[in-house]
Amino acid sequence: MRSAPICIFLIGVLPLFSCTSVLNNLPGVYKIPIQQGNIIDQNMIDQIRPNMTERQVLYILGSPMMTDAFHQKHWDYLYSNQPSGEDRQQKKISILFDENDLVSGIQGDFKPSSEEVTKPSDESTVDVPKRDIELTMWQKIKSLFGFDIIDDVASKPADSGSQFKKQL
Repeated sequence: MRSAPICIFLIGVLPLFSCTSVLNNLPGVYKIPIQQGNIIDQNMIDQIRPNMTERQVLYILGSPMMTDAFHQKHWDYLYSNQPSGEDRQQKKISILFDENDLVSGIQGDFKPSSEEVTKPSDESTVDVPKRDIELTMWQKIKSLFGFDIIDDVASKPADSGSQFKKQL
């Protein structure tokens, strides 16, 4: 008699546990990659040097994930990533400052390089030529009614002066 309720319970509960394992392993189901914390990579760590100020570290790494109220000179950066249901990847780095607010040490999953780092620039300079600006609609309307447009044209480039001479 006692085994009947246990069997009914197991028959009712077993499909619930099997559904979760089946649903988690369905092929073709999109799983969201979850990123948490500060994104940290080796290039960022290579830019950090001893005796850098707190502001310089903030510029490179951003604000720390955790600051201890009792140890203000110890900043922790955490990064956690779980791409598409795979195993979670977690990285941690701690930046230590001395009493003058300068970097005194780095601890964690990354090691800074000993070589000087120069970041290549993606920016380029473009020279834009001056363009000939015609009279604006307002200036044309003013000239139809005989108002003086000398002040308006004086601020224009030399090429637009030819239109001014035609109107006089």
